[in-house]
Amino acid sequence: MHCPFCNHPESKVTDSRNSTDQNMIKRRRECLSCGKRFTTFETIELNAQVRKRNGTFQDFSLEKLRSGIAACCRHTRISNDEVRTLASEIASEVQHRGLREVSTTQIGEMVMERLKKLDSVAYIRFACVYKRFKDMDELMDAIQTASTC
Repeated sequence: MHCPFCNHPESKVTDSRNSTDQNMIKRRRECLSCGKRFTTFETIELNAQVRKRNGTFQDFSLEKLRSGIAACCRHTRISNDEVRTLASEIASEVQHRGLREVSTTQIGEMVMERLKKLDSVAYIRFACVYKRFKDMDELMDAIQTASTC
C-alpha cells in the first residue's frame, strides 16, 4: 500500500476494525516515511461468475448489486447502510455456498426474500424489474404477497 501523500511503499497498520459491510475491514495506516495517516478498506473479492438471462457471464460485482438494491430502496425507510449490509449478506451467502457460478435468478430470489422482510414498497419495485410482469394481475399478486408479510 503506497502512501497517498508521499507515495512511499511502506506503512504500518495502527488500527483494524470490521466495517458495516460484513466483507470489509477498515484499516488505519501510518506512512513509515512521512508519518501521515490514512484509511484503507479491504474487501474479499468473489471469483463467482453471474449467468445472465441471455446466457452470457459477467464477474460478480458487489457494487452492481448494491446499486440495483439502492435503486428500489430510494425514498423508503431502508437506509444506505442497510442497503450495503444487504448486498454484503448476499455476497457472503454466495461465497459461503462456494458457488463459482450463480444465476441472476438466484441473486434476485435472495434479494427479494430479504426485501420482503424489510419494506414492501422496495420489494414491489424490485419485483417489477426482476419478474418483468406481463400484466396487472401479476403485479397485484405480488402486492398481495408483500402485504401478507
